[in-house]
Amino acid sequence: MRTVIVFNHPYEGSYCNAILKSVMNGLHKADQDVDLIHLDNDRFDPVMTKEDLKAFLDRKPVDPVVLNYTERLARADHLIFIFPIWWEMMPALTKGFIDRVIFPGVAFEFKEKGHGMNPLLKNLKGVTVITTMNTPRLLYRLRYGNAVKKALLTGTFFKLGYRNLKWINLSMVKSASDKKRRKWLNDIEAKFASPN
Repeated sequence: MRTVIVFNHPYEGSYCNAILKSVMNGLHKADQDVDLIHLDNDRFDPVMTKEDLKAFLDRKPVDPVVLNYTERLARADHLIFIFPIWWEMMPALTKGFIDRVIFPGVAFEFKEKGHGMNPLLKNLKGVTVITTMNTPRLLYRLRYGNAVKKALLTGTFFKLGYRNLKWINLSMVKSASDKKRRKWLNDIEAKFASPN
């Protein structure tokens, strides 16, 4: 199994970085091949250019960084996103990754007749999104409508035809005790160390 992780957090001391380490430890224990796309360290440009839009219409990415990412995604059995929720949404680099990398002719194709799309990443068996936030979980669901879930899982990958979509959302991280934070990290490592 090959897992591609798309990671987005600029601060090395963040809790998201601790989550990344737990995920990678778990995957290595499960003897998985792990490919890390670190958007911040790569200095990924999230801005969709006019060249990107032309490439979108032609169904052929032109940016070398995007081409590299698409080649790596094509070999993925599992895709994991890890990022913080800022102002109730994903950070700009993660949104830019979706805009510029989840591309027609690469990740999906429009159906010839009617509405809808067909998935093209044939190896991809599942997508997991892991997020941190300081908003209480119930408030995020009721007032903000689980915006990340709707945008990324339902509005992107489900719409494209991918299934086995999971969301692990850790809420009120800033106020969580050290004990609770350690438990979350241990649980995450154990989850990804399991072969199921």
